[in-house]
Amino acid sequence: MKSRDTPTPQLAQEKELAARLSLGSNLTLLIVKLAVGFLTGSVSVLSEAAHSASDLFASILAVVSVRVVDMPPDEEHPYGHGKAEGISTLAQGVLLSLVASYIIYESVKKLSEPHETQHMEWGMVVMAASALINIFVVRFVLRIAKKTNSLALIAVSKDHMADIYAAIGVLIGLVLVRVTGKTFFDPIMAIAVALLIFRSAWHLFSEATHILMDTNLPPEDVERVRQILEDEPKVLGYHKIRTRQAGSVRHVDAHILLDDNSTLLEAHDLTEEIEDRIRAILPGAAVLLHTEPYHAEQEHQIRDHGTPAQADTKPKRSRTRT
Repeated sequence: MKSRDTPTPQLAQEKELAARLSLGSNLTLLIVKLAVGFLTGSVSVLSEAAHSASDLFASILAVVSVRVVDMPPDEEHPYGHGKAEGISTLAQGVLLSLVASYIIYESVKKLSEPHETQHMEWGMVVMAASALINIFVVRFVLRIAKKTNSLALIAVSKDHMADIYAAIGVLIGLVLVRVTGKTFFDPIMAIAVALLIFRSAWHLFSEATHILMDTNLPPEDVERVRQILEDEPKVLGYHKIRTRQAGSVRHVDAHILLDDNSTLLEAHDLTEEIEDRIRAILPGAAVLLHTEPYHAEQEHQIRDHGTPAQADTKPKRSRTRT
């Protein structure tokens, strides 16, 4: 039987389509920017070509990672392959940092050694087209990323968003060079592009760290889980809530305390029902609840540890042993 935590084939196909669209747009823009960069002699256009090259590699990583992430759990990876997105995101951050460093190096050289530029109008057209194409790609990829909860696609969309700002900045620089005849505007805008790339790389490092270090889900998601447990009158208490995200799958674990007199079947059915409620508010989540008898657990904690179980919330006053 298909696991409720396994992404559907349709969602997997949409994720790969978005990744492939990113790859195709980056490849096209890379070729065009390289050609126009050498034609114009503009270091800022060439810096954008380098940026597109890094984005192309990032898109390839995204295509691979979304395939790996959607692979079902196996004997060697019983919890699935979700952390592949964290590795992919980290690699993108490293690559962007290297590209930004190279752009700054070349730009400083151009500032100290004046250079000639020509055919600036070609550079302007390409930068304007790059911004428009990336606006379309960002909207499409981000829509799929939110729908599938894919961190890899979110990272790709941020790369394209940085491309938009960078292309606009380079366009402004080229206009200034054309209007004023001052070529130093060109490497200055290239440095600005590099700083923007560094900023994107920092965000990717941060996201990768959250993924690989099993950081909690956003507070609003955790609160929604707590609210389900609070609203269920048969849950006499709960503790040890743990959440994390691996790829597009959110994991939720918790211990719930039920009436000591509940039969095994009653406890099992209620636990399954609550797990389904959590999956309803966190689609695709892997939920695991550990069920314990309320009073027996309290007595065990006092007898063996000298203190009652530390609950994440106060038991409701109306809850008493029956």
